[in-house]
Amino acid sequence: MNITGSFKTLQDTRLTLPAASIATGAIDLPGSKSISNRVLLLAALARGTTVVRGLLKSDDTAVMLQALETLGLTILDLGDGKFQIAGHGGQFPVHKAALFLGNAGTAIRPLTAALALIASQADMHDADFTLSGVPRMHERPIGDLVEALQSLGAGVEYTGNVGYPPLRITHKGAITADEVSVRGDVSSQFLTAMLMSLPLLGRAITVNVQGELISKPYIAITLNLMARFGVVVRNENFARFHIPARTQYLSPGAIFVEGDASSASYFLALGAIAGGPVRVNGAGATSIQGDIAFADALEKMGATITRGAEFFEASNLTKMKLRAIDADFNHIPDAAMTIAICALFADGTSTLRNIASWRVKETDRIAAMAAELRKVGAIVEEGADCIRITPPEKLTPNAVIYTYDDHRMAMCFSLISLGGVPVTILDPNCVAKTFPTYFSVFRRVVS
Repeated sequence: MNITGSFKTLQDTRLTLPAASIATGAIDLPGSKSISNRVLLLAALARGTTVVRGLLKSDDTAVMLQALETLGLTILDLGDGKFQIAGHGGQFPVHKAALFLGNAGTAIRPLTAALALIASQADMHDADFTLSGVPRMHERPIGDLVEALQSLGAGVEYTGNVGYPPLRITHKGAITADEVSVRGDVSSQFLTAMLMSLPLLGRAITVNVQGELISKPYIAITLNLMARFGVVVRNENFARFHIPARTQYLSPGAIFVEGDASSASYFLALGAIAGGPVRVNGAGATSIQGDIAFADALEKMGATITRGAEFFEASNLTKMKLRAIDADFNHIPDAAMTIAICALFADGTSTLRNIASWRVKETDRIAAMAAELRKVGAIVEEGADCIRITPPEKLTPNAVIYTYDDHRMAMCFSLISLGGVPVTILDPNCVAKTFPTYFSVFRRVVS
């Protein structure tokens, strides 16, 4: 990590952020991770060549790109975030491959479903794919997706612990079902994986969601992008989804990846905490990402939010304490982590509810957030699906924050320095998962 001046690195394992009190300026957001990896897979499965502009360059997109190349796709890096992908019309040229997918849920889950359905095709008797990741990936559940695929007759099996990667996919026979069920109350990525992959069967099929679907805005992203590649899914109130017969993904020719709304949350929070204004460019009121609702939550806490078609701006020019919040954050679980940090600058106890999905992310985020918030003096109560945060009168200086190899923990806790206290972030390079230049950009707007 190349940071100079008042920022200090020690053997690339920790980063000490000095006490700060002002945040102002504008930043350009990196491409959305959720959109980037969906677009890459859809482009690979489509007929025709797709040019993707604004693609996020990060660890998660790197493993997806590598996986697609391993599967025989021709991908050209045209520079400046622009990639060209030659699609293969619902096939992959390579029938046997070992894929390492790091800790990228947005890669391993849709690829599992796509490969399982491709392997079921008549000419895929030699199919043999393995999918694995880092140790934490092998602790993140995938059983609900595997069960749905197995119920269709797909050849998916565990090679380690049941319910978790690594996985092996082989040919087991043709899939003839016209209906399938998948749980929606653990991770919306299981449903996304099924929706993106089922058009490969070329036949009408209905997906039933079991349980209350979480993170519905992420499913909206999936449906939006599928439609841009020519497959329109009928959505019955996020409970049943109907995929029409004889559909095929077709390249739109070119597609632009908008800025990452989850990443925007850190900079909008800076404006709310430290006065601002801070503007984020690349995702605004016209965004297809649900995490733009973070701006609404910040507004409820007392920040002034200005909205444009492709930007948001946050300020709190009087630097008044934010208002405590008690709200359901099921719809924006990633951005909700930033609200947990904003709670340290609020006038009372805040409660974040319906965030059980935090437990199965890059780390157990409820437990991790509670542990690290206590280091800066907060009183924290954690429940199975909620967290309650009471801010201290003064933040504890010189806290050393463990990041659990979780990019969002590192980015969230950088905001502590705006409370006028130094803070040390361990393993700051973990931000490479989604925002490799985060701390350099952070430095530009903070003083």
